[in-house]
Amino acid sequence: MNSSSELDPEQHHQYHQYRHRNHQKKLVALAQKTFTKPRAYFILLLIVSFILGYLTHSQPLISQSADDLYEHNTFPNQCSDPIPSNQIRQKILDRVFNGTSPFESFPPEQVSPLLFKEWTKGWGSQAAVFEHLIQQVQPKTIIEVGTFLGASATHMARLTEGLGLSSQIICIDDFRGWPGYYDEEKSLKMVNGDSLLLYQFMQNVVNANATESIVFLPFSAGTALGGLCDWGVYGDLVEIDAAHDFHSAWTDINNAYKVLKKPGGVMFGHDYVWAGVRKAVHSFARLNGFRVRIDGEHWVLY
Repeated sequence: MNSSSELDPEQHHQYHQYRHRNHQKKLVALAQKTFTKPRAYFILLLIVSFILGYLTHSQPLISQSADDLYEHNTFPNQCSDPIPSNQIRQKILDRVFNGTSPFESFPPEQVSPLLFKEWTKGWGSQAAVFEHLIQQVQPKTIIEVGTFLGASATHMARLTEGLGLSSQIICIDDFRGWPGYYDEEKSLKMVNGDSLLLYQFMQNVVNANATESIVFLPFSAGTALGGLCDWGVYGDLVEIDAAHDFHSAWTDINNAYKVLKKPGGVMFGHDYVWAGVRKAVHSFARLNGFRVRIDGEHWVLY
């Protein structure tokens, strides 16, 4: 075809149409050649991402007020009306053990050879704070959160008996130990994943002749304290001696406070040497108008 300068207008128009069609064919061929390769998908993804980012750049993220979430940082303090202290033991037996004492026919034959006659390892379990508070409060009901092998529970049973008190001691523990417990202790034999801590605790209670004054809830602290709250069971003296991290201690203290008899009840605990426990204790005291008294490794709210 002649150059465009030698063509009349009609031919000039046809010439440009020809060049345009030829250019389109080349672009189509190039696109087909390019976008049949895997890298084409990556390029397309980049282009789409850029477009979406550009379109949404000026749009603010949708957010909501967090006011409704603050309720999750509070602990309901409304429990059932208190039942008489002389009905507490039977209430627990009815709700947890089908009305029968778990100490009847204890220990099972298959477990007896695996238990120590007595093994009451504990930490600060016979500290002076127990005697001081029991003499001060004269408790009819004691709630212990975190029992392990029952060293402090059996000690409190002896103290209350010595003072002529008919106190009911409620021990709360899942009796599973903690991660790594078996590696540290290697004392009891493990049977099919069961560390036998519950059975050894029960054996220690039997040895202390405290099966009538001690009853237990073999559940997590939150579950057990929730049950006491629902049943109207309150403690004149409540001890916290469980987990050492802040969140666990904070939860235990708040849940236990719900079942502390008011007025007149006293809450105390162990492990003040742990930073998480200290923070939980002082945070609770500040929020609820208490002062903290330190007695060795124990803390007392007053």
